[in-house]
Amino acid sequence: MNIQIQSVHFDADKKLLSFIEEKVGKLNVMHDKIVKSEVTLKLDKSESNENKVAEIRLHVPGNDLFAKKQCATFEEATDLAVDALKTQIKRYKERAQ
Repeated sequence: MNIQIQSVHFDADKKLLSFIEEKVGKLNVMHDKIVKSEVTLKLDKSESNENKVAEIRLHVPGNDLFAKKQCATFEEATDLAVDALKTQIKRYKERAQ
């Protein structure tokens, strides 16, 4: 699976990038037909502490799965988005059978 990470208006450090690649890479175990994944990291302009947004789009044959989470850290937002995608993958596989 090809993982494409894009950070908007800031440069993500290598530690964050490797964390995201590890987490998103584990989704490939759940569904082996994932073509590629696109991860977008953004800083929201809100005044609150939870201004980090992680969006993950998985390209699977016949469909795209998408999750967007906003938290205090990019790691937490990525974790929650990956958990949401795990649920979507389970539903997708059940419908396919």
